[in-house]
Amino acid sequence: MSPTPGAGGPLVDPVIPTQHQPGIPAPDAPTRCSLSGVRLAVAGGGTGGHIVPGLHLIDSLVDREAQPESLLWLHAGRAAEREVLAGLEERCGGSPVRRLPLPLEPDRGGAPALGGLALRLPGAVRRARAALRDEGVHVLLGLGGYTTVPAVLAARSLGIPIALLEINAAAGRATRTLAPLVRRVYHAWPGTLPRRSSDRHQLVGPPVAPSFGPCEEEDLRAARRRLGFAPERPLVVVLGGSQGAKALNRFVVQNVTHLLASGVGVLHQAGPGRAKEGAGVIDGYRCEEYLRDVPTVLSAATLVVCRGGASTLAEIAATRTPAWVVPYPHHADRHQERNAHSLGAGVRIVPEEELGAGFAQELAHLAGSAGEFKRAAMALALSHVSPERAADLLAEGLRELAFGS
Repeated sequence: MSPTPGAGGPLVDPVIPTQHQPGIPAPDAPTRCSLSGVRLAVAGGGTGGHIVPGLHLIDSLVDREAQPESLLWLHAGRAAEREVLAGLEERCGGSPVRRLPLPLEPDRGGAPALGGLALRLPGAVRRARAALRDEGVHVLLGLGGYTTVPAVLAARSLGIPIALLEINAAAGRATRTLAPLVRRVYHAWPGTLPRRSSDRHQLVGPPVAPSFGPCEEEDLRAARRRLGFAPERPLVVVLGGSQGAKALNRFVVQNVTHLLASGVGVLHQAGPGRAKEGAGVIDGYRCEEYLRDVPTVLSAATLVVCRGGASTLAEIAATRTPAWVVPYPHHADRHQERNAHSLGAGVRIVPEEELGAGFAQELAHLAGSAGEFKRAAMALALSHVSPERAADLLAEGLRELAFGS
């Protein structure tokens, strides 16, 4: 089979559709696992990628009234987290929620250097340990990032069972470093599993809330109306992630006139505090700093242009929305590019340096009626790469760790 070219980018080998992701139990007899009675702690913060998977798990449990007895969320305390974690107490279905920032970041903000992390780590461990003990936590789930480090050390000192969720297609430093200290590591994608099989490492897929799913044409039009766009007009959604992306913002500003003239509407998430990087007030275009109702946004989208964050791509796969992925190019492990490869023929990869007028022309063409067949093929490919049981399998494992059964 010949490879599928990314839009102006490297060749991407297509995924041959299967009924479910290899290694994950088939969805014909789904587990409806509950965390009722479990006092759960979650460690994740800094960026949306280290928060959203936990929110998807909580939303999946609340949807069937199976939420944990209580929730302690340990995070970094960044301003950007306020957007992602907004409404956490309400979305937990009445269960008590406590948020606790861990003092790891320098006063000027940003991720700490290793030296600074070492200096601040003891205080963060003490703070996490006191909270875990006071809340009577049964099990800790780490979502990656440096915030997970003091939480894991604190839980281990108290004998609390610990699990990690590796959501990216390339294992992060936190997972690589902390895996020997925890009882279980759950993986969203096969590529991060160790070569030697181990009961401690389990493939579950990326958890996605029930509100993310494919929709019919009537629902698509209704979603566009709710967002204030013409229901019959194709809609391109540009997502820069929880913190925004300067390269995507620049691309929109430089090419929005052509897209609109081609009959395409544009919904642009610029990032918190970055509205000035948008294109201003133009009919058929809207810029938002942060989009909260992502299920409606993806339901309304004809196609998406986005970074390669694992949670964003999992949501795209669940809604079967064709996407053009522009991976962040400065990660040493290029994990956003690997994340995109995990979706196979459902996405196209575009190097950041190739964002320009030519890409805008292709985008407008594929968003219109001439691109309908290609979009349908991409949606079909996406329907086979996102397991439906990930949240169930994760909850089942956490309950087993908490209560030993």
